[in-house]
Amino acid sequence: MTSDLSLPLALSMGDPAGIGPDLSIAAWLNRKTWQTPAFLFIGDPQVIRDRAALLGHEVSIRETDATEVAGLFPDVFPVCPVRCDASVVPGLADPRNARAITGAIEMAVALTLSGETSAVVTNPIAKSVLYDAGFRFPGHTEFLASLAARGSEATPLPVMMLAGPKLRAVPVTIHIPLKDVPTQMSADLIYETCAITARELRTRFGIAKPRLAVAGLNPHAGEGGALGLEDDAIIRPVIAQLCAEGIDAVGPLPADTMFHDRARATYDVAICMYHDQALIPAKALGFDDSVNVTLGLPFIRTSPDHGTAFSLAGKGIARADSLLAALRMAQELAGNVAAQGGR
Repeated sequence: MTSDLSLPLALSMGDPAGIGPDLSIAAWLNRKTWQTPAFLFIGDPQVIRDRAALLGHEVSIRETDATEVAGLFPDVFPVCPVRCDASVVPGLADPRNARAITGAIEMAVALTLSGETSAVVTNPIAKSVLYDAGFRFPGHTEFLASLAARGSEATPLPVMMLAGPKLRAVPVTIHIPLKDVPTQMSADLIYETCAITARELRTRFGIAKPRLAVAGLNPHAGEGGALGLEDDAIIRPVIAQLCAEGIDAVGPLPADTMFHDRARATYDVAICMYHDQALIPAKALGFDDSVNVTLGLPFIRTSPDHGTAFSLAGKGIARADSLLAALRMAQELAGNVAAQGGR
């Protein structure tokens, strides 16, 4: 996939009953002040009309395709229509709209893989709503990997990264119960996660020599085996292999001392063993302006680092900071890829 800065971003609507429509409208309304990157909203145009009216905004909507966005975006809200099957009430999720939610994501990926848009930006979804409609993936990340694999023999390993101004953090295991982490964090998975992260920090983030800080699984990184064997038996040999291959990696490090200011200055990304070990510090240090980035895919994908916030939908109080950061980061990464000849 190559990236062209003249191309718009593909922005999927997320769950239409959540705050995705609110944030998308805010990003467009403030496009001049915020210098919002041009996007093609992929979802139901009626949802945008209704939500804008509820919020008291005047939004001129145009159903269009990616080729017209650059000329339209200054004046109209461009929508590639994927229509909902049930009426949308802000705050009330409806499994009948699962087809439109996943269809918008599929369309965003297809447009980006075909070179019509430069990157995928996804508004939040509620997995529980999709599960009720038969969705079989643990989350957004795994669904995107399956879409990337269509027409190919292998499914790429998706790597989830929370990226903010103060911290980039990657969980090795993601949407699994905590009790399953010790059996799922294999040496191969840790190695592949670290290798993909290092590669994409170079190719997409423009960091010539990425520095990886790898957390241990157990308190005090196992305390020499007194608090668990996984750190020395599984994690430490992987770090040695990475270093032998020229990747700057240190660890396993005690997670409780990795995230203060002086520690963060020594690395470019924290590799963590499970979901909360990575996401708690990432969100604590940058809840409003961190971005969920999926590495390891043949296209760029970013997303806000928060959920659907159904209780805020349609009330005009949801903050658009994280969506704006996701749009800007997608544009920046697309530019970095373009500068390197589309690698």
